[in-house]
Amino acid sequence: MSAGQLLPAVRELYSRLPETYYLEPWELQHVLFSLGYTDDLADEAQIAAAVEVARTDWPQWRAA
Repeated sequence: MSAGQLLPAVRELYSRLPETYYLEPWELQHVLFSLGYTDDLADEAQIAAAVEVARTDWPQWRAA
């Protein structure tokens, strides 16, 4: 899974399960895989990059 595909997955995960917002990338790696957002374990560095962007623009896309 590319970093471009991870960003929408992380945003959806944050909107559906807001408690995951505070998880570290290594924890999200397992959560994304376990919940079916990825077919295999994504690279932790790619997850960290997606998390950084998602957390930066969180107020703009979170569920109202």
